[in-house]
Amino acid sequence: MQFLMAGLLSMLAAQAIPPAADPLTVSIETADADRFAAVFNSADRRPTAEQLQKGYLDPGSYGVLVFTPDRIVDAHHLAEAVAKRPDFYANAITKCLPIIKATTAELRATYLAFHGLFPERPLPRLYLVVGADNSGGTAGPGAQVLGLETLCGLADTPEKLREIVRGFYAHETVHTFQSNPDTMGDSLLGDVLVEGAADFIATLVTGRQINPDRAAWAASREAELWRQFEADLATTRGVKWSKRKWGTPVAASFDRWIGNYGSAPQGWPVEAGYWMGQRIWQRWYDRQPDKRVALREMLTMTDPAAIVAVGGFRETSSPH
Repeated sequence: MQFLMAGLLSMLAAQAIPPAADPLTVSIETADADRFAAVFNSADRRPTAEQLQKGYLDPGSYGVLVFTPDRIVDAHHLAEAVAKRPDFYANAITKCLPIIKATTAELRATYLAFHGLFPERPLPRLYLVVGADNSGGTAGPGAQVLGLETLCGLADTPEKLREIVRGFYAHETVHTFQSNPDTMGDSLLGDVLVEGAADFIATLVTGRQINPDRAAWAASREAELWRQFEADLATTRGVKWSKRKWGTPVAASFDRWIGNYGSAPQGWPVEAGYWMGQRIWQRWYDRQPDKRVALREMLTMTDPAAIVAVGGFRETSSPH
């Protein structure tokens, strides 16, 4: 769910950014997912890279363009992912795609809430695509893009899927409002605060914790987690997430908190850094006299060190 970095932003700058969505009429744009389903089914669930390129990627929407770098990657990468788990993709198409198509009311309610909080911000178009099961969603200029197969894999009931999807609608919308996190200071701290702000505002908008299982796990061990987080901040200081080297202490420190879908540390939930950032923002927000100004600061994050100075964990902090 991390926001796009500078390279992709430069590539998208040459493309026409979609017009803003109207919260009263916005819908989930599923043409890409439908087109993938047609290619998948016509190939008897074993599409080749050539078939995916011609039938899915080449005519893809702006959403496919946003989702391709580091996610779809290319037709060969996608074909390999599908070939490894055709039943998984078949389930996403037959069971989860119809459920997500029926969540227009949840999307519109979420966007109406955002319009109330940030009336000056254009709302993003929403695209549902199919990827290589490595991301549930991301955001780019004027758009949020969700990965059907990953969302489907996170839910074991239709009700759970609808809850997860609404959380993604809110979280990724915040990312479309934020400044590029690559310019937001210390990389691990910046990424954790960027994702934490998205979860904090998404929780405010939806009225529910975005990942209640992760929150329950983390709340009971916050002091321990904070000590680890401070140690990892020291280890990663001056290093960007994109420049980490696999197998090093720096990489382990980053990967403990963010970007670890499918590879979280043993005994840890996926991307505990989202919760950590949300808690920092919650304590900071509680101390701000003007809540609307505070929410806008979450989108620009002008001084991460000052935010942590106010919102950092203390042994006397009480759970919220």
